[in-house]
Amino acid sequence: MPTLNSSKVEITTFFLIGIPGLEHVHIWISIPICLMYLVAILGNCTILFVIGTEPSLHAPMYYFLSMLAVSDLGLSLSSLPTMLRIFALNATGISPNVCFAQEFFIHGFTDLESSVLLVMSFDRFLAICNPLRYSSILPNARVAKIGVAFLIKSILLVLPLPFTLKRLTYCRKSLLSHSYCRHQDVMKLACSDNTFNFIYGLFVVLCMMTDSVFIAVFYIFILKTVMGIGSHKERLKALNTCVSHICAVLIFYVPIITLASMHRFGKLKSPLAMVLIADIFLLVPPLMNPIVYCVKTQQIREKVLGKFGLN
Repeated sequence: MPTLNSSKVEITTFFLIGIPGLEHVHIWISIPICLMYLVAILGNCTILFVIGTEPSLHAPMYYFLSMLAVSDLGLSLSSLPTMLRIFALNATGISPNVCFAQEFFIHGFTDLESSVLLVMSFDRFLAICNPLRYSSILPNARVAKIGVAFLIKSILLVLPLPFTLKRLTYCRKSLLSHSYCRHQDVMKLACSDNTFNFIYGLFVVLCMMTDSVFIAVFYIFILKTVMGIGSHKERLKALNTCVSHICAVLIFYVPIITLASMHRFGKLKSPLAMVLIADIFLLVPPLMNPIVYCVKTQQIREKVLGKFGLN
């Protein structure tokens, strides 16, 4: 794999990596990866189709689920080209501009998904803790405005990232440590001052971590309310409405927090572990979210099965 070591020559190509030590079987690894992408894309498209065509699902909870499906589709489509090129074609090179663009879309859809998971926890909080005011607080028109606001916020938050990376000079190292472009990874290749990139990148991460803190706060209030319900059966029924969302939160945040911690604080970082966790972060949430919601949400499951004539 070619690299440029001269400090006087500016890098014109970055190189991504597959799974360290398993390069000889990348073509075989590409088969399950392709299947995972296919299931993720079909699953999220099915969720969007069912919610869009079923009037009974035109409610805030399902609109938020459709936003989650859009962010999952965005994550899948943003990483699909480089993942397939690496594993199926063994083509690891990527131009800096394409890398910066991919980084923008991946971080943008990541922030959007974080915001959607936050508002979904607020939705569950209202439904359980203040059900009488649910419809008045979350009418459909307000849900649409929330979706647009989150989209604009995610774009504005990550928009500086590719431009700040573009102003840096890359002249020594060209090998990235993941199968797709990430801001933290790219900025470390720079041979010019990247202090602003480090600070702003940390700010973006803290914004998403703030979402996770508020999600935890909402669930503390939910748990407090549920524990106050006298009937054990009613407590389980209330908690069951949150199971799908809790799974989505864990599937999304556990890999991203683990990866961020390894980047920032890991002294003995395993390249293999970092690549696997980074790939899991992009592959698993878009794959599992439609499955979890179809299995655990009766209304979604019935409508999906009905569309395929299996109900």
